[in-house]
Amino acid sequence: MGQPRSIIASLVSTLVASILLWSLAPADSGHAAIARKIAKPKPPHAPVKCELSKFRILVDVGHTPDSYGALSARNDTEFGFNFRLASLITARLKAEGFAATRLLVTDGKARPSLFKRVSTANDARADLFLSIHHDSVPDKLLGSWEFDGANSYFSDRFSGHSLFVSQRNPHFAASLMLARMIGRQLKQQDLHYASQYTLPVMGRYRRQLLDKDVGVYRYDGLVVLSQTRSAAVLLEAGSIINRDEEMAMNFPERQEIIAGAVAVAMREFCERR
Repeated sequence: MGQPRSIIASLVSTLVASILLWSLAPADSGHAAIARKIAKPKPPHAPVKCELSKFRILVDVGHTPDSYGALSARNDTEFGFNFRLASLITARLKAEGFAATRLLVTDGKARPSLFKRVSTANDARADLFLSIHHDSVPDKLLGSWEFDGANSYFSDRFSGHSLFVSQRNPHFAASLMLARMIGRQLKQQDLHYASQYTLPVMGRYRRQLLDKDVGVYRYDGLVVLSQTRSAAVLLEAGSIINRDEEMAMNFPERQEIIAGAVAVAMREFCERR
Protein backbone atom coordinates (compact mmCIF):
# COMPACT_ATOMS: atom_id res chain seq x y z
CA MET A 1 0.00 0.00 0.00
CA GLY A 2 2.97 2.39 0.45
CA GLN A 3 3.78 2.62 -3.27
CA PRO A 4 0.23 3.59 -4.43
CA ARG A 5 0.10 6.34 -1.82
CA SER A 6 3.42 7.69 -3.12
CA ILE A 7 2.13 7.73 -6.69
CA ILE A 8 -1.08 9.53 -5.66
CA ALA A 9 0.93 12.11 -3.65
CA SER A 10 3.13 12.74 -6.69
CA LEU A 11 0.11 13.26 -8.94
CA VAL A 12 -1.45 15.70 -6.48
CA SER A 13 1.79 17.66 -6.23
CA THR A 14 2.02 17.89 -10.04
CA LEU A 15 -1.61 19.09 -10.31
CA VAL A 16 -1.15 21.78 -7.66
CA ALA A 17 2.01 23.02 -9.38
CA SER A 18 0.17 23.25 -12.71
CA ILE A 19 -2.64 25.26 -11.16
CA LEU A 20 -0.18 27.68 -9.57
CA LEU A 21 1.73 28.16 -12.84
CA TRP A 22 -1.53 28.82 -14.75
CA SER A 23 -2.61 31.47 -12.22
CA LEU A 24 0.74 33.23 -12.54
CA ALA A 25 0.72 33.22 -16.37
CA PRO A 26 0.82 36.61 -18.21
CA ALA A 27 -2.53 38.34 -18.63
CA ASP A 28 -2.22 38.13 -22.41
CA SER A 29 -2.70 34.37 -22.39
CA GLY A 30 -5.77 32.16 -22.19
CA HIS A 31 -9.07 33.33 -20.73
CA ALA A 32 -7.57 36.50 -19.25
CA ALA A 33 -6.68 37.75 -22.74
CA ILE A 34 -10.19 36.91 -24.00
CA ALA A 35 -11.79 38.75 -21.07
CA ARG A 36 -9.64 41.78 -21.70
CA LYS A 37 -10.61 41.85 -25.38
CA ILE A 38 -14.28 41.70 -24.47
CA ALA A 39 -13.95 44.50 -21.90
CA LYS A 40 -11.91 46.76 -24.20
CA PRO A 41 -14.04 49.80 -25.13
CA LYS A 42 -14.77 50.51 -28.74
CA PRO A 43 -13.32 53.70 -30.21
CA PRO A 44 -15.80 56.59 -30.38
CA HIS A 45 -17.58 57.24 -33.67
CA ALA A 46 -16.13 60.01 -35.77
CA PRO A 47 -18.30 63.15 -35.79
CA VAL A 48 -20.75 63.39 -38.66
CA LYS A 49 -19.47 65.82 -41.26
CA CYS A 50 -21.76 68.75 -41.96
CA GLU A 51 -23.09 68.72 -45.52
CA LEU A 52 -24.12 72.24 -46.52
CA SER A 53 -26.71 71.07 -49.03
CA LYS A 54 -28.50 68.95 -46.40
CA PHE A 55 -28.19 71.33 -43.45
CA ARG A 56 -31.75 72.42 -42.71
CA ILE A 57 -31.94 76.11 -41.74
CA LEU A 58 -35.24 77.83 -41.00
CA VAL A 59 -35.05 81.62 -41.39
CA ASP A 60 -38.03 82.97 -39.48
CA VAL A 61 -39.64 86.30 -40.40
CA GLY A 62 -40.41 87.84 -37.03
CA HIS A 63 -44.07 88.79 -36.38
CA THR A 64 -46.92 88.53 -38.89
CA PRO A 65 -48.92 90.83 -41.19
CA ASP A 66 -51.69 90.85 -38.56
CA SER A 67 -49.34 91.37 -35.64
CA TYR A 68 -46.59 93.44 -37.21
CA GLY A 69 -44.39 94.16 -34.20
CA ALA A 70 -42.93 97.62 -33.69
CA LEU A 71 -43.52 100.72 -35.78
CA SER A 72 -40.46 102.52 -37.07
CA ALA A 73 -39.76 106.21 -36.54
CA ARG A 74 -41.44 106.81 -39.90
CA ASN A 75 -44.43 104.53 -39.27
CA ASP A 76 -43.27 101.51 -41.26
CA THR A 77 -43.98 98.11 -39.75
CA GLU A 78 -41.28 95.91 -38.30
CA PHE A 79 -42.74 92.93 -40.18
CA GLY A 80 -41.84 94.63 -43.48
CA PHE A 81 -38.23 95.15 -42.37
CA ASN A 82 -38.06 91.58 -41.10
CA PHE A 83 -39.45 90.10 -44.30
CA ARG A 84 -37.01 91.96 -46.56
CA LEU A 85 -33.93 91.04 -44.55
CA ALA A 86 -34.97 87.44 -43.87
CA SER A 87 -35.67 86.92 -47.58
CA LEU A 88 -32.22 88.28 -48.45
CA ILE A 89 -30.52 86.09 -45.83
CA THR A 90 -32.36 83.03 -47.17
CA ALA A 91 -31.28 83.78 -50.73
CA ARG A 92 -27.69 84.37 -49.63
CA LEU A 93 -27.55 81.10 -47.70
CA LYS A 94 -28.89 79.17 -50.69
CA ALA A 95 -26.30 80.83 -52.93
CA GLU A 96 -23.59 79.76 -50.47
CA GLY A 97 -24.62 76.11 -50.75
CA PHE A 98 -27.23 75.79 -47.99
CA ALA A 99 -29.80 74.43 -50.43
CA ALA A 100 -32.20 73.20 -47.74
CA THR A 101 -32.67 76.68 -46.26
CA ARG A 102 -36.31 77.69 -45.92
CA LEU A 103 -37.99 81.06 -45.34
CA LEU A 104 -40.68 80.82 -42.67
CA VAL A 105 -43.56 83.32 -42.87
CA THR A 106 -46.31 82.87 -40.27
CA ASP A 107 -49.79 84.39 -40.14
CA GLY A 108 -52.21 85.07 -37.31
CA LYS A 109 -52.07 86.85 -33.98
CA ALA A 110 -48.92 87.30 -31.96
CA ARG A 111 -48.88 84.50 -29.39
CA PRO A 112 -50.51 81.73 -31.47
CA SER A 113 -48.05 82.49 -34.25
CA LEU A 114 -45.13 81.76 -31.90
CA PHE A 115 -46.30 78.20 -31.36
CA LYS A 116 -46.92 77.79 -35.10
CA ARG A 117 -43.27 78.66 -35.72
CA VAL A 118 -42.06 76.19 -33.12
CA SER A 119 -44.31 73.45 -34.48
CA THR A 120 -43.13 74.06 -38.05
CA ALA A 121 -39.47 74.02 -37.03
CA ASN A 122 -39.81 70.84 -34.99
CA ASP A 123 -41.90 69.03 -37.62
CA ALA A 124 -39.32 69.94 -40.27
CA ARG A 125 -36.52 68.63 -38.04
CA ALA A 126 -34.59 71.81 -38.62
CA ASP A 127 -30.89 71.79 -37.76
CA LEU A 128 -31.06 75.49 -37.00
CA PHE A 129 -33.68 78.16 -36.34
CA LEU A 130 -32.79 81.81 -36.97
CA SER A 131 -35.42 84.46 -36.21
CA ILE A 132 -35.04 87.92 -37.76
CA HIS A 133 -36.32 91.05 -36.02
CA HIS A 134 -35.71 94.81 -35.82
CA ASP A 135 -35.51 96.67 -32.54
CA SER A 136 -37.41 99.38 -30.70
CA VAL A 137 -37.38 100.65 -27.09
CA PRO A 138 -39.88 100.64 -24.19
CA ASP A 139 -42.69 103.18 -24.63
CA LYS A 140 -41.43 105.35 -21.75
CA LEU A 141 -38.28 106.14 -23.76
CA LEU A 142 -40.13 107.38 -26.84
CA GLY A 143 -40.31 110.96 -27.99
CA SER A 144 -42.86 112.33 -30.48
CA TRP A 145 -42.35 114.07 -33.79
CA GLU A 146 -44.24 114.62 -37.03
CA PHE A 147 -43.31 112.82 -40.22
CA ASP A 148 -45.12 113.21 -43.54
CA GLY A 149 -47.99 114.96 -41.81
CA ALA A 150 -48.52 112.14 -39.30
CA ASN A 151 -47.71 111.87 -35.61
CA SER A 152 -44.77 109.52 -35.09
CA TYR A 153 -42.54 108.31 -32.28
CA PHE A 154 -38.78 107.91 -32.11
CA SER A 155 -35.82 107.33 -29.84
CA ASP A 156 -32.37 108.30 -31.08
CA ARG A 157 -30.76 107.41 -27.77
CA PHE A 158 -29.91 103.80 -28.64
CA SER A 159 -28.84 101.96 -31.79
CA GLY A 160 -27.22 98.72 -32.89
CA HIS A 161 -28.02 95.04 -33.32
CA SER A 162 -28.33 92.36 -30.65
CA LEU A 163 -28.43 88.56 -30.46
CA PHE A 164 -30.51 86.43 -28.09
CA VAL A 165 -30.36 82.78 -26.98
CA SER A 166 -32.27 80.76 -24.39
CA GLN A 167 -30.67 78.56 -21.77
CA ARG A 168 -33.84 76.44 -21.86
CA ASN A 169 -33.10 75.40 -25.42
CA PRO A 170 -31.89 71.77 -25.55
CA HIS A 171 -28.97 72.93 -27.70
CA PHE A 172 -28.03 75.99 -25.68
CA ALA A 173 -24.26 75.59 -26.16
CA ALA A 174 -24.65 75.35 -29.94
CA SER A 175 -27.05 78.31 -29.96
CA LEU A 176 -24.57 80.42 -28.02
CA MET A 177 -21.73 79.39 -30.32
CA LEU A 178 -23.66 80.45 -33.43
CA ALA A 179 -24.78 83.74 -31.86
CA ARG A 180 -21.17 84.56 -31.03
CA MET A 181 -20.09 83.71 -34.57
CA ILE A 182 -22.72 86.02 -36.07
CA GLY A 183 -21.79 88.73 -33.58
CA ARG A 184 -18.10 88.49 -34.49
CA GLN A 185 -18.87 88.74 -38.19
CA LEU A 186 -21.04 91.82 -37.65
CA LYS A 187 -18.32 93.39 -35.52
CA GLN A 188 -15.78 92.79 -38.29
CA GLN A 189 -18.06 94.85 -40.53
CA ASP A 190 -17.77 97.75 -38.03
CA LEU A 191 -21.32 97.32 -36.80
CA HIS A 192 -21.90 97.77 -33.06
CA TYR A 193 -24.33 96.01 -30.78
CA ALA A 194 -27.09 97.57 -28.67
CA SER A 195 -25.81 97.83 -25.10
CA GLN A 196 -28.97 99.16 -23.45
CA TYR A 197 -30.38 95.75 -22.48
CA THR A 198 -28.21 95.69 -19.37
CA LEU A 199 -29.57 99.03 -18.10
CA PRO A 200 -32.24 99.37 -15.38
CA VAL A 201 -34.14 101.79 -17.64
CA MET A 202 -35.10 98.79 -19.83
CA GLY A 203 -37.33 97.45 -17.03
CA ARG A 204 -38.82 94.06 -17.91
CA TYR A 205 -36.81 94.05 -21.14
CA ARG A 206 -33.53 94.01 -19.25
CA ARG A 207 -31.40 90.96 -20.12
CA GLN A 208 -28.23 89.23 -18.97
CA LEU A 209 -25.28 89.93 -21.28
CA LEU A 210 -23.53 86.64 -22.04
CA ASP A 211 -20.86 88.03 -24.36
CA LYS A 212 -19.86 91.65 -23.86
CA ASP A 213 -17.56 91.59 -26.90
CA VAL A 214 -20.18 90.82 -29.55
CA GLY A 215 -23.53 91.47 -27.85
CA VAL A 216 -25.14 88.12 -27.08
CA TYR A 217 -27.95 88.24 -24.49
CA ARG A 218 -29.86 85.58 -22.59
CA TYR A 219 -33.63 85.50 -23.11
CA ASP A 220 -34.90 82.28 -21.56
CA GLY A 221 -38.64 82.90 -21.82
CA LEU A 222 -38.84 83.54 -25.55
CA VAL A 223 -40.99 80.77 -27.05
CA VAL A 224 -39.20 80.47 -30.39
CA LEU A 225 -35.85 80.09 -28.65
CA SER A 226 -36.79 77.88 -25.71
CA GLN A 227 -39.20 75.40 -27.33
CA THR A 228 -37.53 74.61 -30.63
CA ARG A 229 -35.68 71.29 -30.61
CA SER A 230 -32.79 72.68 -32.66
CA ALA A 231 -30.20 75.35 -31.96
CA ALA A 232 -31.98 78.70 -32.10
CA VAL A 233 -30.87 82.34 -32.30
CA LEU A 234 -32.85 85.57 -32.54
CA LEU A 235 -31.19 88.50 -34.32
CA GLU A 236 -32.39 92.06 -33.75
CA ALA A 237 -30.72 93.46 -36.85
CA GLY A 238 -30.91 97.14 -35.87
CA SER A 239 -33.06 99.81 -34.27
CA ILE A 240 -35.83 101.11 -36.53
CA ILE A 241 -37.08 103.51 -33.83
CA ASN A 242 -33.78 105.37 -34.16
CA ARG A 243 -34.28 107.80 -37.06
CA ASP A 244 -30.76 107.50 -38.49
CA GLU A 245 -30.51 103.75 -38.11
CA GLU A 246 -33.95 103.26 -39.62
CA MET A 247 -32.68 104.93 -42.78
CA ALA A 248 -29.54 102.77 -42.75
CA MET A 249 -31.61 99.59 -42.35
CA ASN A 250 -33.50 100.51 -45.52
CA PHE A 251 -30.33 100.68 -47.61
CA PRO A 252 -29.54 97.51 -49.62
CA GLU A 253 -25.86 97.94 -48.70
CA ARG A 254 -26.58 97.47 -44.97
CA GLN A 255 -28.89 94.55 -45.66
CA GLU A 256 -26.21 92.87 -47.80
CA ILE A 257 -23.60 93.35 -45.07
CA ILE A 258 -25.83 91.65 -42.51
CA ALA A 259 -26.81 88.80 -44.85
CA GLY A 260 -23.16 88.23 -45.73
CA ALA A 261 -22.14 88.18 -42.07
CA VAL A 262 -24.82 85.61 -41.29
CA ALA A 263 -23.75 83.41 -44.21
CA VAL A 264 -20.08 83.40 -43.16
CA ALA A 265 -21.03 82.60 -39.56
CA MET A 266 -23.36 79.82 -40.70
CA ARG A 267 -20.65 78.14 -42.74
CA GLU A 268 -18.26 78.32 -39.79
CA PHE A 269 -20.95 76.89 -37.50
CA CYS A 270 -21.72 74.05 -39.90
CA GLU A 271 -18.05 73.10 -40.14
CA ARG A 272 -17.52 73.13 -36.37
CA ARG A 273 -20.73 71.56 -35.06
